[in-house]
Amino acid sequence: MNRTDRLYALVEELRAVAPRRRTARELAARFEVSVRTIERDINALTQAGVPIYADAGWRGGYTLDKAMTLPPLNFTPAEAAAVAVAIGQAGGTPFAHASRSAIHKIVTAMSARDAVAADDLANRVQLLDRPEHKPHPVPMVIQDAIVDRQVLRLTYLDRDGTRTQREVEPVRFATIRGQHWYLLAWCRLRLASRAFRTDRIVHAQATGEPASPRPHQDFALHTCDLIDRTPTLEGNRRP
Repeated sequence: MNRTDRLYALVEELRAVAPRRRTARELAARFEVSVRTIERDINALTQAGVPIYADAGWRGGYTLDKAMTLPPLNFTPAEAAAVAVAIGQAGGTPFAHASRSAIHKIVTAMSARDAVAADDLANRVQLLDRPEHKPHPVPMVIQDAIVDRQVLRLTYLDRDGTRTQREVEPVRFATIRGQHWYLLAWCRLRLASRAFRTDRIVHAQATGEPASPRPHQDFALHTCDLIDRTPTLEGNRRP
């Protein structure tokens, strides 16, 4: 059994017995590998986002949270290739990192033969896309703040080169024709909604403070005042 197949089988073994536990020694005997190999495999799975938990002690072991996982989806090579091609277009979106993690999980759950076939199919798809402006990648700390609803401390550079410090409560992302991404947030300095172009955020730091719940429907580019004036939007004004 190669490592990819073993990782898949490990998840299924833990899923089958959950909420009971399996020790590293039991898993090593089951898959005819060393305890150290099992520990490395478990670490790789947890790094990939598989919800495996470990209890220390002689009665401890590994368990899988069934509520946080899906049963095998059995993607065909063509289906996996279609998902990979679609996800590949997320490179300039706020969730580019999450999209790469998603395709990694799909490939990990496939057999080695099907994974190779899916990769071959994906490589035979050519997308010709030459946007005038390639979207600037959105930092992970900003993505996480949206998901976790946490306050961010920003250093922002406007179009005139003026640098300001802001504490903001992130609400949603928006884009103008896919060229620029904006973080729409409640600005505690201005006490109003503001839109921050993400490629002009010099630094972003998570404060760990929960943000106030705000309806995302109230935050849109045509209703938020922009930090910097954007000619493509009407009625914007500088604070």
